[in-house]
Amino acid sequence: MEITINKQKQVLNFGVRFVRELDKIASLSVKGVSLGMGLTKTLPGLQSYDAAVLSDIIYAATVTNSPQPSRNDVDDYIDGCENLEEIFTQVTEEINNANATKAALKNMKA
Repeated sequence: MEITINKQKQVLNFGVRFVRELDKIASLSVKGVSLGMGLTKTLPGLQSYDAAVLSDIIYAATVTNSPQPSRNDVDDYIDGCENLEEIFTQVTEEINNANATKAALKNMKA
């Protein structure tokens, strides 16, 4: 999936690096120990069309891009997006089909 942020094409990659980055952003911490689970914590927000969660997901999905857009750039992209529902739909479809996230999603639905 590609989007354009600040006139630069950004490839959104939902692989293992995305999952690791999402764990940094939205990990579950118990007594100071990070347990990861960023994907598990984030997906309900994506399903409920939470724009802040979408921003986190897009930012994490651009972790391997050079240059990576800043958090503010991603927020501005979302704020200026004319069809935000379509972006939610496309991101959800990409996550549902990515190898690194497919099994986790299947287990969440069970």
